[in-house]
Amino acid sequence: MLTDTVAMAQATPTKRADVRHDWTREEALEIYQQPFNDLLFQAHTLHRRYFDANAVQKSRLISIKTGGCAEDCGYCSQSAKYDSGLKASKLMAVEEVLEGARAAKAAGATRYCMGAAWRSPKARDMDTIVAMVEGVKELGLETCMTLGMLTDEDVSKLKQAGLDYYNHNIDTSERYYPEIITTRTFASRIETINRVREAGIKVCCGGILGMGEDVQDRIDMLVTLANLTEHPESVPMNMLIPIKGTPLAGAEKIDGIEFVRSIALARIMMPKSVVRLSAGRTEMSDELQALCFFAGANSVFVGDTLLTADNPGDDADSALFDKLGLEGMAPET
Repeated sequence: MLTDTVAMAQATPTKRADVRHDWTREEALEIYQQPFNDLLFQAHTLHRRYFDANAVQKSRLISIKTGGCAEDCGYCSQSAKYDSGLKASKLMAVEEVLEGARAAKAAGATRYCMGAAWRSPKARDMDTIVAMVEGVKELGLETCMTLGMLTDEDVSKLKQAGLDYYNHNIDTSERYYPEIITTRTFASRIETINRVREAGIKVCCGGILGMGEDVQDRIDMLVTLANLTEHPESVPMNMLIPIKGTPLAGAEKIDGIEFVRSIALARIMMPKSVVRLSAGRTEMSDELQALCFFAGANSVFVGDTLLTADNPGDDADSALFDKLGLEGMAPET
């Protein structure tokens, strides 16, 4: 049986406040466990209220500094603690990053995301990071950085450079977090998110599904994000890519329907956020991706790589978009 709140959301969706920050885990679980068609209907109804249902944002993700990270994230090939076969590299030169940004824009991307395998950036690297942000913005692309934990000074420099988004995923629930990462705390993730938000930089924050967590962990992760003072403007939803040499190399793949349910719950609880179908798309059928888009996902990473992992590539995405009648989302103004 549905609660009165959930039934009202389905029967009279225009008569309730959609943007909330007071979700309970019990309410979220009940929404998640609805009959699949009811869940999709509720999510898609909200999706159409706030977005063009046939527009998907195209972003490009590049690794500006690969490998050698001091963190022990159990899913990551870039950790120095695991023998994944990945060689560490130095921070890329600014012009090399801008060359990639030009190519991304030419391929239809509107946002350029730059990630560095750091626990936190060093002061000596911030001038280079600032130059990257400024250069990408001059090309007319939205900018996003993921650099690990930040100091107030780091945030100030990024803000002055004009950074649009900062990505800092919470990965999973607070309960399950220590099973995946021990070198930093869940609270430290939230502190960084708050520091970025207070500076006026938009937040990109989501998680990874299929790391051995249970359904309640997935729901609790989304409840945490939905109950922030402001919802993240971007919510990446990743399907784990098991990587040889990492502790999660043998993780069991998450069921596709369960993944779609999580996408739908994210859309329902954070209706104004862009929900990104991120890592793992190489393992998803066209049909599964189509369900994710119907459930509320409206952003993807384009190109053939995501940091160090495979991605479908522009040709595959173009074919999928043509098949589904999807178009690229216009950049923010």
